Amino acid sequence: MYKTLPAAMAALVATAAFAAPADDAVARLQQRWAEIKYATPAAEQERGFQALAAEADQTLARYPDRAEVLIWHGIVVASYAGAKGGLGALGLAKDARKDFESALKIDRQALSGSAYTSLGSLYYQVPGWPIGFGDDKKAVENLKQGLAVDPASIDANYFYGDYLFRNGKYDEAETYLRKALQAPPRAGRKLADEGRRKEIDALLEKIAAKRR
Repeated sequence: MYKTLPAAMAALVATAAFAAPADDAVARLQQRWAEIKYATPAAEQERGFQALAAEADQTLARYPDRAEVLIWHGIVVASYAGAKGGLGALGLAKDARKDFESALKIDRQALSGSAYTSLGSLYYQVPGWPIGFGDDKKAVENLKQGLAVDPASIDANYFYGDYLFRNGKYDEAETYLRKALQAPPRAGRKLADEGRRKEIDALLEKIAAKRR
């Protein structure tokens, strides 16, 4: 029994050493994404996300089996698609979808179910057939799965609220958006939280305007 302890401890240390660089890389992608998304002029965001996508490619090449890396690679690529716009962005959106699907096969709980939420947001924002793969039914399924994993998530509640708003369900949308505003601050995500809350406030103002 005792002879196995050093080997087990060595394996644990090796796993921790492997995880730390990957976590650091994810944190770098998160921070840079927030800077581009919320602190960069709209006209410069496409170029910023293009550069970050190249960095995300390198990170994924180093850690291809980490669900967290796949999720953030997908988020960056999807954001690049959104900034790029047009039919040329559809290929990027498809790549992001593959990332989220791959992450779900590895760890459905990773980053509080972010793969579900991100996949759901793609399904309702991408055009439907015959142009794209948009699908409201799949959007709702994935968004609700994300909420099931983390009911208090600012992102899961925001995106489901946004989906409901786009479909004219203003009362339900407001419920989820206000719940999103109550989400606890995320460690190391101050800029992202502030930016998301501004988006939520803007959407609540749109809901109020619809009721006038």
